[in-house]
Amino acid sequence: MTNQMKIGRVIRTVILLLIASGHIFTASAGQGEPQHSHGHDAESTHENHDEQHADSEEEGINVTETIMHHIKDAHDWHILDWDGHPVSLPLPIILWTEDGLVTGMSSAFHHDDHGHHVAEIGGQKFVKNHGHIYYASANANDHGQHLEIGQNDKGEDVVLNDAPLDLSITKNAASLIFSVFVILILFLGAAKAYRSNGVPKGLASFIEPLVVFMRDEVARPNIGEKRYAAFVPYLCTLFFFIWINNMLGLIPFIPGGANTTGNIAVTLVLAAFTLILVLVNSNGAYWKHIFWMPGVPVPVRLLLAPIELIGVFTKPFALMIRLFANMTAGHIVILSLISLIFIFETEFMAIASVPLTLFIFVIKVLVALLQAYIFALLTALFIGQAVAEDDHH
Repeated sequence: MTNQMKIGRVIRTVILLLIASGHIFTASAGQGEPQHSHGHDAESTHENHDEQHADSEEEGINVTETIMHHIKDAHDWHILDWDGHPVSLPLPIILWTEDGLVTGMSSAFHHDDHGHHVAEIGGQKFVKNHGHIYYASANANDHGQHLEIGQNDKGEDVVLNDAPLDLSITKNAASLIFSVFVILILFLGAAKAYRSNGVPKGLASFIEPLVVFMRDEVARPNIGEKRYAAFVPYLCTLFFFIWINNMLGLIPFIPGGANTTGNIAVTLVLAAFTLILVLVNSNGAYWKHIFWMPGVPVPVRLLLAPIELIGVFTKPFALMIRLFANMTAGHIVILSLISLIFIFETEFMAIASVPLTLFIFVIKVLVALLQAYIFALLTALFIGQAVAEDDHH
């Protein structure tokens, strides 16, 4: 092994250790301050909140709340906790209210004397509870900032306040926007290199093998020679978008740390795009094999037709769930392993917890690439089934 290879291996190991330690740092920051376990959303939801908060401190750290805080969306981008207070990057608040559009920054929210997370934006008063923004109810005892809590039929606490339409740029939305800029930089840089040199160099030499792989190993064999070229741009965009967002989610500090592809809304939109593309490009042979399969007895056709029709929608549904579940599960496993240190309240647990976390993290780097590939591959397969000629079904 050459010295350069040895140095490269050492550098990669150090980078992985730094990233893993970043996860430990961010998790310990959240563990150390349980009152901020909802990322600025630790406001009271009912009268005995203080008693419950005291009980939680006596019983220990609420690991579930801490983990859920790290994987869910938020109106600000948490950086660290300093001297017992969270330090966050404020993000734009955009609300469509009864009086029209109001805008502001998430830094406008603060805790009042009664523990409510309140803000006055555009002349209107709002209160935030567990990541959701509601109108503040008027109450003289609460200085006009009030969150009404009731119970549903199951006896669970529910918020009674009305809510405006929330169009805010949340952490996940900001991460998506950042990933778009990363993709533009990669592909525009590669295109510029080709125009200048005519041969792949620098950034283009990294992009070209991946694009060629998507064309020759994903699109061509699954869609077919006649139609594959039209879908290569979409498949490449899908692959790089998912991969880059997966990788950003593994970085525990800005501009990473957002569980974007672990958000069911994001994976739902990606799956919906695939479904629309399949439906728009499907031919008569595709629908013939769904509703009236050739070579099958009529009673069996009548039985299979509704099942095949349901399958048209369950295929993209499976894409949505697969990506969402795999990425969210990875975050939960990493944070759970780190939480063992705080559950057992001994630094000796780190001897087992940190190596296991590093091992899972390395696997998750592979899973980030694998899930992007699987999503693009299955999308190509579904498109290929929709555009295939009759003799290919």
